[in-house]
Amino acid sequence: MKEGLYDEEKQFIMMNRTSQTIDKLNFDIPINGTIYGTLLNYNGAYQQFESKMNESPYKQPPKAPVLYIKPINTHVANGSSIYVPKEVESLKMGAALGIVFEKAATKVTEQSAFDYVFGYVIVNDVQIPHESIYRPAVKEIARDSFCPIGPWIVKKEEIKNPDHLVIRVYVNGELKQVNSTANLVRPISKLIADVTEFMTLNKGDVLLVGIPENAPLAKVDDHVTVEIEGIGKLENVLKCEETLVGEKYETCKSCIRRGYL
Repeated sequence: MKEGLYDEEKQFIMMNRTSQTIDKLNFDIPINGTIYGTLLNYNGAYQQFESKMNESPYKQPPKAPVLYIKPINTHVANGSSIYVPKEVESLKMGAALGIVFEKAATKVTEQSAFDYVFGYVIVNDVQIPHESIYRPAVKEIARDSFCPIGPWIVKKEEIKNPDHLVIRVYVNGELKQVNSTANLVRPISKLIADVTEFMTLNKGDVLLVGIPENAPLAKVDDHVTVEIEGIGKLENVLKCEETLVGEKYETCKSCIRRGYL
């Protein structure tokens, strides 16, 4: 992995004594570990589902973090396409801060949690809109291209307070969402401690802190930007799934609605 200096104001990177503007660079996926998502870790998202937590089948709020996996088929880089399945018209754009681990973490304390962190990365936890939190929503969260990640990892030393970062989501240049990691139910150190209490997070793994409530929707041809303060911007465009598999647009609701037929 190459290292460089990022100038957020001027939007360029300095590598090997050479500066390049961001729009002139091609980025690869910057991680190679497992990506774990966290449900209901923003206060607003938690409150939206709080009344349902006391219903069947659990009849009480979860005591430990509720996790899911974004498998490797979902991982794509900055600038890559997000593919919209033919049976849906829009996708949820889940802006998330990703914690990248530099060594194996097992039963970590809150006080030592950041000793295991290498840095931070931007993730768009794309999902088909759904309401279930009681079963693994594999078909809704694990589709190809449903986890753009990048464009780079920022080392932890560069981020003064990861528990107070502003997150913004733009669709076609229009600001659609603003939130902050200051609104987490479990701040980062507690989240790491609670997760590693029951499982090991290995070197290179990424733990997402959660998705803010009211995640914006995007559709085919939309340009989506997820921006996290101090880290950068993750940009992707939505395309029809048929363009990935080489089929015609005939059964794609998004394409029909947009007049491609």
